[in-house]
Formats: sequence, C-alpha cells, structure tokens
Amino acid sequence: MAAKKKLTFEQSMARLEEIVSLLERGDAPLEEAMKLFEEGSKLMRECTAQLDQAEQQVKLLTAGDGGEPVEAPFGEDM
Repeated sequence: MAAKKKLTFEQSMARLEEIVSLLERGDAPLEEAMKLFEEGSKLMRECTAQLDQAEQQVKLLTAGDGGEPVEAPFGEDM
C-alpha cells in the first residue's frame, strides 16, 4: 500500500468543504456517509493542529524602549 501524500492546509480545507457539501446533500448511503465523516474528522484535526502550530510561530513586532522593533509572542500582554 502506497503512503498517502500529506495535503497542504489549503488542500485539506478544500477537501473538508467538499465533504461537508456531500454530507449536507444527504444522498450518500450510510456506509459512504460514515467514511466521509471519518475522513472529515481526520482532516479537521490535522487543520486544527496546523493552525495551532502557526499560531505558536506568529510574532508581534512592538516598539522597544529605544524605538527599535522587538519581537514578542502573539497574544502576550504588553
């Protein structure tokens, strides 16, 4: 069995939107709907993890005492 290629965040979101659309139509057989739901849940977890990782990397530039830019973690009180 070949390993699946990891999707980008944007590809995962597009596939997740496609899955939601298919499930909302309501015409998929139960077994197919369950597989779609399982795939969607996995994609949602992966997207959430990617967003959490990106949030941790975001830095907010603020002015230091001497006017020079200083990096501070995003969301930290100044």
